[in-house]
Formats: sequence, C-alpha cells, structure tokens
Amino acid sequence: MDLEIGQRVQVRRMRDRVAKSLAERLGEIAVIKDFKVLDGQNIGALVSFEADDFTTWFFEDELRPVD
Repeated sequence: MDLEIGQRVQVRRMRDRVAKSLAERLGEIAVIKDFKVLDGQNIGALVSFEADDFTTWFFEDELRPVD
C-alpha cells in the first residue's frame, strides 16, 4: 500500500489487543503525520485523529486510504 504524509486514512483493523480507548477508534478517520520503522521490518504510520487531535501509530495494513 502506498500511503503518504498528509493523506487521510481510516482505521480498518487492529492486529493486537489494545486498550478500549484505542479500540474505539476503529473506523475513525485520521491524517498521516509521519512514518517510523517499528522493528527493522515493518513500517508504522503515525496518525492524528481529526476529532480530537489524538496521535498514535498503526501498521500500514491496519489503515485504508479515504477520499
């Protein structure tokens, strides 16, 4: 998947168990702010949610681009 900084994305799934407050973000729209290498192999996207400016990261395959 080709994601870019500034692109709007939707959280489509979560690989791991997460806190309830983060799980509630499923389906929400966020904007990609940056990328980071997570474990030497995977790339994570640092995203900021539009509704409340909360920022966290997701694996690329957990996100889907939106128009």
